[in-house]
Order: sequence, then C-alpha cells, then structure tokens
Amino acid sequence: MTSTDVSTARPSASRRGRREELTHKELRGRWWRFALIAAVTAVVLVPIGAVVVLSLRPTLGSATTAAVTLENFARIFGETDVLLWLENSLMVSAVTVAIALIVAAPAGYVLSRGRGRLVSGFSLVLFIVQSLPLVTAVIPLFILFARLGLVDNLSGVTIVYVGMTMSVAIWMMAAYYDSIPVTLEEAAWLDGCSVFGGFLRIVLRNSPPGILSTAIFSFLLSWNDYLVALVFLRSDFVYTLPVGLQSFFQQNATSWGLVMAIAVVMMLPPVLLFTFLNKYFSIGGIGGSLAGQ
Repeated sequence: MTSTDVSTARPSASRRGRREELTHKELRGRWWRFALIAAVTAVVLVPIGAVVVLSLRPTLGSATTAAVTLENFARIFGETDVLLWLENSLMVSAVTVAIALIVAAPAGYVLSRGRGRLVSGFSLVLFIVQSLPLVTAVIPLFILFARLGLVDNLSGVTIVYVGMTMSVAIWMMAAYYDSIPVTLEEAAWLDGCSVFGGFLRIVLRNSPPGILSTAIFSFLLSWNDYLVALVFLRSDFVYTLPVGLQSFFQQNATSWGLVMAIAVVMMLPPVLLFTFLNKYFSIGGIGGSLAGQ
C-alpha cells in the first residue's frame, strides 16, 4: 500500500469514528427524551387510572363480592339524573362550539388579513377582554340575567360560555389563517373570485386543523366549567355534569364509587372527541400549493 492510500484510509476511518460517536450521542439523547416523556405521561395517567379503578370497585356495604363490577355505573344511570345532566352538558357544549365557530371564523379572517386602526383596536379589545378574570364578571352577569329571566336555564349559561370562548377562538382562527399564504387568495381574485368567495373556497377550505382546534377548545371550556354553572343553575333538571357531580358530595359521607363513575362519564366525551378527530389534525398540502413560484 502506498503512502497516498494510507493517508486516504486514515481520514475515512476517523470520519467513521466521529459518525459512530454522533450516532451514540443521538441514541442517548433519544432515550433521555423518551424517558422524560414516559415519566410525564405516567404522572398524567396515574390519577386517571385511579379514577377508573375506583369506579369499578364495589362500594361499602355492597352485596357484590367481585373485585371488578359495573354496579356503580348501573346505579348512577338507574337511580340518578346523570343521563339528563349528560344531555344538558352535551347540548350546551354543542351550541357553544357552533356559535363560536360561526363568529370566530370570519372575525379571525378580518384580524389576520385586515390592516388599520379599527383592526388594531379590535385586537386590543380582544386582548383586554381575555385578560379579565372570569370571577369579576359572574356577579354582574348574574344580576343582569336575573332581570332578563336567563337564570336557572341553559340559555343563560350558553350565552356566558359563548362570551368566554369568543376572544380566544378568534385569536386561534387568526393565528391559523396567518399560516395560509395570501398569494393563494390573490390568485383566486385574479380568476374573478370575490373576497368572501376567496375566504370560503381558499382560506376556510384549508383550515380544518384550525377549526378543529378552536372547536375542541370551546368544547372543553364549556364542558369542564363549574363556576358559571354553579352560580347560574339552581334546579336539578338543568344541572350540567360538573354541578351534578358536586351534588354527590355530602358533609359526613361520600359514596366515592358513584363519584368516580360520574367522573368517568365526564371523561368519555373529550376522549372520544380527540380519538375521532386526531387524524384530521394535518397541516400538509398548503405549502405545496405554491410550488414552482
């Protein structure tokens, strides 16, 4: 072997060694990230697992001797108003999501594409409204709604939920619209499409992930709310699930099996919602529209 061949072989071997060293470092980094994610996931899932396990255990004084039983679920569905509370929560959440999307979709477009003092002022108002704590508005709203006859019914609670979600929903839609190139709309305008037509055919058609994120946010806010429902709702037949769950807590004794069973019922709709909609959270396909420009 000549000296030239030796000098050529040495750098290649050193490069191979550095490549193997980088590979080992990358693997160690991946394992550390995996361990961290696994630990955080375990911390999050342990309380949920405890709720599910306690809901499947027989209550004190029960005639059931099995370690796992559906007795608690049979009791809450057969002896309580859980189905009615579930229906109330689903109806209020669905109406809140629908109204929030109908208003936030065009309003977010104005916030994203508009320029001027009015748009800047509108953006500032949204920020101020969102920064105010909810507890400061509950009592004045209760007094106002009491005069309008909107206390102790689901319509009043739904109006409050829509107001609570609106500012963040508009911001979320505007943020997603910012990721859609304006040149796509300009091309549609050159083809004779109006501004509103471009919004419907170009922007809104390419915004399913933003729409779904806004819908899920609005759903979770209205579904999990306790404070507003506790203040505005008084009768059992108009309770939502969080307030209905609170009615199971007694001063001296609490049937934790029933409480955990209702908690599982509360967790199911959000879990099912994320499960069925997860495949639609794809943002690909927009950037490729401008290929070749």
